[in-house]
Amino acid sequence: MQGTVDGFSYGLVTPVAAYFMACLGGALGLRCTTRSLRNRRSFKSGWLALGATAIGSGIWTMHFIAMMGFSVAEAPIGYDRPTTFASLAVAIIMVGIGIFIVGYRGATPMALITGGTITGLGIASMHYLGMAGIRLQGRLEYDTPTVALSVVIAVVAATAALWAAVSVHGFMASLGASLVMGVAVSGMHYTGMAAASVHLHGAAAAVGDGDSPASLLAPLLIGPAVFLLLAGVVVMFDPLLVMGEPDWREPAAGRRARPGVPSQRPKPSYGASASWAADRSPRREVPPRESPRSSDW
Repeated sequence: MQGTVDGFSYGLVTPVAAYFMACLGGALGLRCTTRSLRNRRSFKSGWLALGATAIGSGIWTMHFIAMMGFSVAEAPIGYDRPTTFASLAVAIIMVGIGIFIVGYRGATPMALITGGTITGLGIASMHYLGMAGIRLQGRLEYDTPTVALSVVIAVVAATAALWAAVSVHGFMASLGASLVMGVAVSGMHYTGMAAASVHLHGAAAAVGDGDSPASLLAPLLIGPAVFLLLAGVVVMFDPLLVMGEPDWREPAAGRRARPGVPSQRPKPSYGASASWAADRSPRREVPPRESPRSSDW
């Protein structure tokens, strides 16, 4: 017996909220990855790890906010907590592998393809592992071509996001990239949901009075949602992430003098020798002194 599946039990509330969380996680992850590229020392891995956790948490939170609207008319739905949290760990770990590859290898074609494929497979694995955590009086069945399409969307979206993380450095450009990433991740989710159907056990199919999906999932989403908000606070208080790179940090070859504005010299880094500024200060040419001529005597 086929169950009557509804993916929008609360109308547009769950898709819009899920899209917002996907954009928030993507924006934080992209900006943290961009910040890591400007830090070549000890904090680089920290920024990459924060970015991976932000993207993985954002995708996972997006998935289960969208699942609040998923219902089967003939049977109540429950969720297995260990499987649900295992999908969060899979998302963070596999996204982290992809981000670290691109963060340390750069935007080379091989690094983007490898990192994007691993990250995309991580997103797809998180989705279908989260779906495996559903408990109901029946079984889920999937249409294979639609599942393959959802995996392709995840890989393409992840590759584009990693490219944006290492290539797009402006704040507004990164914001636009995160909006596009949110569309891609949401598209992957709902494509995967379109592949799913529910086959109920005939004798056991009945309308239940159990808890709603929203009441079951809401407590699980508190932790990742709070983490995303705290990560957002950290990012907003980092001036390099919000305002971008200062003018004096730009390469001298790519910096053009503006008419009427005196050119700025690079500032010495902490620990530089005292002669640093003196070596780089402009020197005035002293004209040579002329020897006295015989007529002056």
